[in-house]
Amino acid sequence: MALEIHQFPCLSDNFGVLIHDTERGVTASIDAPNADSVRAALAEKGWKLSYILTTHHHADHTDGNLALKAETGCVIIGPKAEAAKIPGIDTQVSEGDAFRLGSYQVQVIETPGHTNGHITFYIPTANVAFVGDTLFALGCGRVIEGTMEMMWTSLAKLAALPGNTAIYCGHEYTLANARFALTIEPENANLVARAAEVEALRKAGKPTLPTRIDIECATNPFLRVTSAAIRKRLGLETAPDWQVFAEVRTRKNNA
Repeated sequence: MALEIHQFPCLSDNFGVLIHDTERGVTASIDAPNADSVRAALAEKGWKLSYILTTHHHADHTDGNLALKAETGCVIIGPKAEAAKIPGIDTQVSEGDAFRLGSYQVQVIETPGHTNGHITFYIPTANVAFVGDTLFALGCGRVIEGTMEMMWTSLAKLAALPGNTAIYCGHEYTLANARFALTIEPENANLVARAAEVEALRKAGKPTLPTRIDIECATNPFLRVTSAAIRKRLGLETAPDWQVFAEVRTRKNNA
């Protein structure tokens, strides 16, 4: 039994992802930023689309839904809290729900903040999570519909996943995130090394994703709110974790 994962760029800075159960011949697209890009990726791999797993309602994650559903008859699974905004949704899911994708069980984790109903799809037996725009490599999504405290709670859920969990994110933002992260924790040797690695990857035209939970916990300032160095730099030595997160996110917004 093997889960094959195919990541591909689409739109200006989005990533599309196809996952394929080789045993059962079942394929899912994680979001559908653009029908043409997903269609081309399916053709390249020789796979037939069975599902679209939608993380949140933003158009750059759902624009391909209706065209792909019309062509393939795929089932669209998405967040119950945003069902009215998800084009073509068939199955609504929320925190604690689980469903079968071929041989695999997919668990649903609610991760609101970027949007109020954002969800993450987690496949424990494959050690992989598809986090949409909640967590990025060295960053996190903007808090658009939710609150800072809500977003911090969502990030803490993801940080608690096993360290070897591979993380697929919705966008290639890592280079800009790395440069910002160095302004928050420049003394972090792991971060300094990772920033150099990211620079080299992007210079070579290579993706920086997927990332991993243990890597993010060691280098991502949005997850490192207990760091004494970060708290001192921000003047928030005794603040609650979510307030430290909020200050980091506010600084990134203004960077």
